[in-house]
Amino acid sequence: MFDEIQTPAVLVDIDVAKRNIARFQAYADSHGLKVRPHIKTHKLPAIAELQLDAGAVGITCQKVSEAEAMVAGSGRLNDVLITYNILGDDKLAALVALARKVKLAVVADSPTVIDGLAAAFASAGVTLDVFVECNTGADRCGVGTPQEAAELAARIAAAPGLHFAGLMTYPPVGGADSVQAFMTEAKALIEARGIAVPAITSGGSPDMMKAHLAPIATEFRPGTYVYNDRSLVTRGVAAWEDCALTVLATVVSVSAPNRAIIDAGSKTLTSDLLGLVGHGHVLGRPDITIDQLSEEHGRLRCDGDINLKVGQRIRIVPNHACVVTNMVDGVHVYGEDKAPELWPVPARGKII
Repeated sequence: MFDEIQTPAVLVDIDVAKRNIARFQAYADSHGLKVRPHIKTHKLPAIAELQLDAGAVGITCQKVSEAEAMVAGSGRLNDVLITYNILGDDKLAALVALARKVKLAVVADSPTVIDGLAAAFASAGVTLDVFVECNTGADRCGVGTPQEAAELAARIAAAPGLHFAGLMTYPPVGGADSVQAFMTEAKALIEARGIAVPAITSGGSPDMMKAHLAPIATEFRPGTYVYNDRSLVTRGVAAWEDCALTVLATVVSVSAPNRAIIDAGSKTLTSDLLGLVGHGHVLGRPDITIDQLSEEHGRLRCDGDINLKVGQRIRIVPNHACVVTNMVDGVHVYGEDKAPELWPVPARGKII
C-alpha cells in the first residue's frame, strides 16, 4: 500500500482516527461533558470536521494564525477557542479580523493581557469572549489562586469590548482533584460578585477518560487522542492499534549486526522524549530502540541481531504525535477502503 510513498513520510489511518474520535465523544456524552478538541495534533480542517460530526461543539487552537488557517480551510469551523495569552498589535489586529468571521474566545491570566484585548476590541466595535486561565498544578500559565481568578473575571466583565466567558485550565496528569477544588472555589467567588460563570474548560488527553472526576468542568479539550502516540500507550490510555499516526522510514545503512540507520531523524520524529527512553516504537519490533537522532538519521539498536536490510521499510509510532504533524507539509491519509492520499497540513508552521 505504501510502496510508492517517498520516505520519511507521515501516515494517518483515518479509520483509526475516526474510532478514537467516537470513543471519547461517547464517553463525554455519557457524562454530560462538551468536547472542544485541540487541533494542534492534526492541524487538518477535514479531521476537525469529523470531530464536529461526532458531536464536538467547536475547536481549540494555540495561535491566531493556526485558527485562521483552520477557519479558512472549512466553512464549518465557526466556534474557536485560542488558549493562549495574545499580545502585540499585529496579533490583536488579526484577532479582531477573525472575530468578525467566527464565534471566538481567548484566555488571559494578567491585567496586561486583558487591557490589551479591551483596547483592541472596544475600538473595533466587536465583543470578544475571554476566559481566565487558572493554574491548577501544571505550573505553566494561569493565575495561582481562586481569588486572583475572581479579580480578573471582574476586570474582564467591566472591560469595554470584552465578555467574561468562564474559567480555563490545563492541569497536570492526575490533577482532577485540584481542578475540582480550584474551580469550585473560584466559581463561588465570582458568582458572589454577581458575575455568571458560563463555562469551565479543562483538557489533557492522558486524563481524558477520567474527566468525570472533576465534574465542575463543563467542557474538555483533548488533542492527542485523535491519533494517540507512544506516550499515551505508555500511560495505558491507548494501545498500539489505536495509534493512527505512524512514520514510514527506510533503512539506509546496516553498519553492524546490532545497529541500523533509518532516514527519519529529528526533522521527522522530533527530539521530544516526554520522559521516555528512545525516540519512538518500531511496530512489530519491540526489541529495537531508536536511541539516537541527528537531523536526517535515526539510529536503531537491539541487544541481538537487528535483522534488518538496507532498503527495508519500517513504521514507527512517535513519542509525541502533535509535533510530528507540525514538521511536514502533508500527511498520507489511508484506510481499509481508501488508498493513500496526500493531504496538505494547512495549519502547520505558522508564525503568529
